[in-house]
Amino acid sequence: MISVAIMGHGVVGSGVAEILIHHNELISARVKTEVNVKYILDLRDFDGLSYSDKFIKDFEIILNDDDVKVVAEVMGGVNPAYDFVKKCLLKGKSVVTSNKELVAAKGAELIKIAEQNNVNFLFEASVGGGIPVLRPMVQCLAANRITEVSGILNGTTNYILNKMIVDNMDFDTALALAQEKGYAEKDPTADIEGHDACRKICILAALAFGKHIYPDQVSTEGITKISLDDVEYADNFGCVIKLIGHAELLESSKISIWVRPTVVSRECILSGVNGVFNAILVTGDQTGEVMFYGKGAGKEATASAVVADIMDCIKHIDARKYLSWEDGDSQSVADSNKPERLFVKIWSDSFEALEKQFHDTFGTAGIQFVKNKYRKEIAFITEEAFESETAEKLNSLENCNYKILHTML
Repeated sequence: MISVAIMGHGVVGSGVAEILIHHNELISARVKTEVNVKYILDLRDFDGLSYSDKFIKDFEIILNDDDVKVVAEVMGGVNPAYDFVKKCLLKGKSVVTSNKELVAAKGAELIKIAEQNNVNFLFEASVGGGIPVLRPMVQCLAANRITEVSGILNGTTNYILNKMIVDNMDFDTALALAQEKGYAEKDPTADIEGHDACRKICILAALAFGKHIYPDQVSTEGITKISLDDVEYADNFGCVIKLIGHAELLESSKISIWVRPTVVSRECILSGVNGVFNAILVTGDQTGEVMFYGKGAGKEATASAVVADIMDCIKHIDARKYLSWEDGDSQSVADSNKPERLFVKIWSDSFEALEKQFHDTFGTAGIQFVKNKYRKEIAFITEEAFESETAEKLNSLENCNYKILHTML
């Protein structure tokens, strides 16, 4: 028999407990040993559950019980999760987690501790909820040199943008609806400001390229500046707006990584990813582009991924899973040096003067302008150029009494 402990009994933690207890016979048969949920750590009381007798409030009980071989951390946040996970690993217990914030901030260190103590630290549920993506990247794409990872990594922002695109709903109304339906937290900052997607692209990049990327190294912008006008402008260009997380291995061996609203052509497969769904594109030098798609969050999907990691740890109780990367540094990340097309929205009190100055500056007459019916705004998409060059030209326009309101890739 293998004893398991669960730290946290929130949305995901309760799902993990329910799966392990109510599907115990199936799970035990698949790992070829009986699986026993011995403890559930939470400061709150949960009376009336079929497993209420398993709750404890003292972490030390889990830490000092040698029968507990696998611990699931589903508390969220860095503290006290980091301290608890580190102590469990040092004590020779394998740990699984859905905590993207913890993995993005402390992943390299915790992986190293797990290696040194011949235990496992697994975190499939930290990216994409129930979408299997981390394990396939390591196992199924093992023969590939991965060069790029990109996609829609946050279901809340994708739902909001979809409501703006399809239902002409303004940002605040769409956010309120997402909160009402349980897709957005009461405090939605981590989602709408891009922090959640940033943590996920850090984990994906670290796994793909072998170096830890810290969230503060990632250029991150959320969707709070996106207006219905932006949505309409994009539609005129045959595009939709998506919050994209992107990481790319450059020829210099440095990594270009960012999270930002992006104007996506309707010809791109990501443009059709709607609602709370996520889609992650992984490019390998042998397979080309592979997509992982599904619901990126939710109690059942995320809990399912956590339990799968628990089962993997039990199967490898005396062996290690090779899911790891090295620590990174300030030299690991670089700005992209690829020419890009840039969506630009500008205020001007004279469209005629703007167009003339624009063509004089950019030296092209082939760019389509879309004018706002109600305000002195104009939007366009540049031809491919280095973003720094485009910014320099746009700054010269600004000096001519134009105001740049917003830019997107």
